[in-house]
Amino acid sequence: MSYITTYTGKHFDPIQPEPGLFDLTDISHALSLLCRGNGHMKHFYSVAQHSIACAEEAKARGYSARVQLGCLLHDASEAYLSDVTRPVKKDLDYYLKVEALLQDRLWAFFIPGRVLSEEERGQIFEIDDAMLSWEFRELMAEELGDGWKQLKTAPDCSFAGMDDVEKRFSVWYRDMIGQVKRK
Repeated sequence: MSYITTYTGKHFDPIQPEPGLFDLTDISHALSLLCRGNGHMKHFYSVAQHSIACAEEAKARGYSARVQLGCLLHDASEAYLSDVTRPVKKDLDYYLKVEALLQDRLWAFFIPGRVLSEEERGQIFEIDDAMLSWEFRELMAEELGDGWKQLKTAPDCSFAGMDDVEKRFSVWYRDMIGQVKRK
């Protein structure tokens, strides 16, 4: 079998992704069920919660709606590939290539207009790293540097039900895409 079957029943090949099969429902659902930190947290904290927190941080920093969408969707490839922990992922050249291709296509599909610039990507990944250090402090009682000090928000890392998080993710997208399209 060279495909996965998504939540909405699509047959999706993550190695040769067809943008016509991308579905926000599949992404929000899958990410709401995936736990950050490979499941090694005090309690369940989903990738979708993390993504929403990143988008909220981008908004608090006054970043564009495109960057907010980029933050919301920065882990969207995990809905189709799952994830590999950073210590292992860094040595998986093929995985990194597949992940980058898929992520770029997801951003291009869900964020209308031009491709995200290097500056926008830098803003997204800076927030992602700062959020990681916050989450480890809150959910692991471990310091991963002081990137969390750059945050303008104080993300809520408490447990949230998967259905609620899935809906919040979708609402965030709809609200932001409306702003991008108006510009």
